Amino acid sequence: MLFRVLPKKEERIRQFMVDFGKGLGLETTLDKIGNVIIKKAASKGFENRETVILQTHIDMVHQKNATTEFDFSTQGIQSYIDGEWVKAKGTTLGADNGMGVAATMALLSSNDLSHPPLEALFTIDEETGMTGAKELDGSKLSGKILLNLDTEDDDEFSVGCAGGIDTNTFYTYAEENVPADYSTFNLTLSGLKGGHSGMDINLGRGNANLLMNRILYAGTQIGDLRISELNGGSLRNAIPRESHATIVIPNALKDAVISQLNNYATTVKKEYYISEPNMKFVVEPRSSAASKMISKADQEKAMRAIYTTPNAVWKMSETISGLVETSSSLAKVVFKDGQFTTQSLQRSMVESGKEDIANAIRLTYELIGAKVTQDGSYPGWTPNPDSKILKVLEKHYVELFKDQPKVKACHAGLECGILGEHLPNCDMISFGPTIKNPHSPDEKVNIQSVQKFWTFLTKVLENIPAKN
Repeated sequence: MLFRVLPKKEERIRQFMVDFGKGLGLETTLDKIGNVIIKKAASKGFENRETVILQTHIDMVHQKNATTEFDFSTQGIQSYIDGEWVKAKGTTLGADNGMGVAATMALLSSNDLSHPPLEALFTIDEETGMTGAKELDGSKLSGKILLNLDTEDDDEFSVGCAGGIDTNTFYTYAEENVPADYSTFNLTLSGLKGGHSGMDINLGRGNANLLMNRILYAGTQIGDLRISELNGGSLRNAIPRESHATIVIPNALKDAVISQLNNYATTVKKEYYISEPNMKFVVEPRSSAASKMISKADQEKAMRAIYTTPNAVWKMSETISGLVETSSSLAKVVFKDGQFTTQSLQRSMVESGKEDIANAIRLTYELIGAKVTQDGSYPGWTPNPDSKILKVLEKHYVELFKDQPKVKACHAGLECGILGEHLPNCDMISFGPTIKNPHSPDEKVNIQSVQKFWTFLTKVLENIPAKN
């Protein structure tokens, strides 16, 4: 697989793309934020067609299994073929959005394909803030049609998406010395599916942060269980798959508390036996004793805040059947060195809905005295029922595949909503090959689907309408 590009660390891939464009003798530029733009003239006979912007992003989500030894900053993705799929060994694959980037590079380097004038836009930092889209210099592009190659089902066209906002909370808690008659244990909750916190939020998957908190809370009902450290989740836009905690328990109560933790974990596993069949919960004595623990009062505040944090689907769309309108995912929870922090991402197709769910999260944590910052807000993409390029794509999809495509809005944060602010006269649509489980180490791309995607993309470019 092409990509091993960490968000906010795109310098090498950005330079690679610049060298790629210039090596082909094509006009290649960087805008002020670092997006790469490569322009290619129309093939012979297509000079009078509308210019098409092919838009993809060059970063990927970096997730790995706890048992996988891998350094994303130095190692290449270890991809392999498993039947009809390409997967990676213990990490995310980078098919999101590597497949779109690869297709665009193939178009730019081809000498035998028919196409209109092309403007390839490779944006940066899509996965951790959509910075490239937000800071795009729209004056460097002239196209009136934009094809975003970042949808993950080959029979779907995306014509709208959710906007989002990040909520980060910070609470300083009092630490106490761990008494000599307390024992230290490590807790691990793992084996959850995780996934994309937009596209997969309605599947009922377990959130490791919330489940760990439930289990710990059950333990506190037996005796003085205290948290020494806790680290759950990783990336803001991924459903957390694992949580790791270090706790201390009075020796006199440790057997009863450990029994309660294990029994309650079994209850939770039964609750999720269909959606999370591989969930594991392990309690192990730690050889070295913890020296600090959170105060009882602050622990109660923090655990109550987590317990009452809205998570998963908040509201379904009233206009599009089956579409999640508003949601929130508690992506990361950390207790360490006197600091309790959380990261969460709220999404909505409706700006007022995004504000509502963001307020719910903010107020929950302000009630315990936490500092709350909300930033990275980006708009949704409102569907255009009169889209001309949509009609072109529908026509040729039916001709090629003898089936009707599914025209949908999605709950993920595509860049189109933001790009539309910089390119207000652009007719936009998103499509791509079939990619399953993005943002998780279970990510995979269907080989046959890639061929279908390529056949369709080249057919569409052959049939872009003439300029008005």
